[in-house]
Amino acid sequence: MNRIKIAVVGVGNCVSSLVQGVHYYRNKDGGDAIGLMHREIGGYKPSDIEVVAAFDIDGRKVGHDLSEAIFADPNCTTVFYKDVPAAGVKVRMGRIMDGYSEHMGNYPEKSTFVLADEPESDEDEVVSILKNSGAQILMNYLPVGSEEATLFYAGCALKAGTAFINNIPVFIASDPAWALRFKEKNLPIIGDDIKAQLGATITHRMLTDLFKKRGVKLERTYQLNTGGNTDFLNMLNRARLASKKESKTEAVQSVAECRLDDENIHIGPSDYVPWQKDNKLCFIRMEGKLFGDVPMNIELRLSVEDSPNSAGVAIDAIRCCKLALERGEGGALHPPSAYFMKHPPVQHTDDEAYRMTEAFINGTYRGTCAEEKPGEVPDNRGRKRKPAQA
Repeated sequence: MNRIKIAVVGVGNCVSSLVQGVHYYRNKDGGDAIGLMHREIGGYKPSDIEVVAAFDIDGRKVGHDLSEAIFADPNCTTVFYKDVPAAGVKVRMGRIMDGYSEHMGNYPEKSTFVLADEPESDEDEVVSILKNSGAQILMNYLPVGSEEATLFYAGCALKAGTAFINNIPVFIASDPAWALRFKEKNLPIIGDDIKAQLGATITHRMLTDLFKKRGVKLERTYQLNTGGNTDFLNMLNRARLASKKESKTEAVQSVAECRLDDENIHIGPSDYVPWQKDNKLCFIRMEGKLFGDVPMNIELRLSVEDSPNSAGVAIDAIRCCKLALERGEGGALHPPSAYFMKHPPVQHTDDEAYRMTEAFINGTYRGTCAEEKPGEVPDNRGRKRKPAQA
């Protein structure tokens, strides 16, 4: 069976966990594959994934083998597989654009970026690297708020003929204009903004859906998150947070029985706590009314290692994307996008998204994976919208 060859943009904590996981599960048998949602998808195991190209802008990573770069500062995630063999893949200098927030230069070197003193790759170079490496899928792991840079790499994927998985809250798969461009090239895309395996968003969504199914009126809710990785440091620049707040908020609003007024829902990153490193703390409060208008509330504290929490989801998204490539399906893949991402083209409950994705994997899904038509595609809230200009 063919390998699944991927390229990554941003060699941060998430890529570190992804690469470690590929090797960690290589020698695990079916009964010992703890932490995987699917041991196999379409016959592909996690160990069938191979990173063949990588881009970053940090001087401690650029020019180094991927196996070294994933453990370089400022990466701080848990090392659960330290014996990653040399990949033979040198991290290349990417494009800076808006992928770097200037305020991060005011923090200790160990905690933030050290910009590489190398010329940036232009579009032709990136496209050439993708083509020559044989990459089939490009994974976007840029920092939150990197809209210009994300559009740049999405365009490179189209020119190179690679599928695209957008793990951050810049809206590509959920923008009909971009989805149509990928469909016209017969290239699949999964997005936007990866949903952790068991994180703040999926937990908040399930509780919100539970309120609806059990007849409890949800009146107010918040979700506060703190962490100590570069993602949280980057998001101290509130100007970069607009799409992140929309993505996380809409993920919860979309499964509520009635949409909450803006003043009654607050969801978003809250603060950077350096000593937390890659550990993320989430605090959720939900207030509602039971039978007889009797009030109730729930408070929940969730502690997770942020990057491994997304790696298992990414491994499934990669394999679903590979299936679409083999089947000749282009455009936005609705089932895996709805299950793996916070801001898919169309929101579904997680139960529905799970069933759709299982059917997609089994080849029995009879919905529309990629039928984007300008002006006719439901938006993330289930309403018709006109597509943005790509």
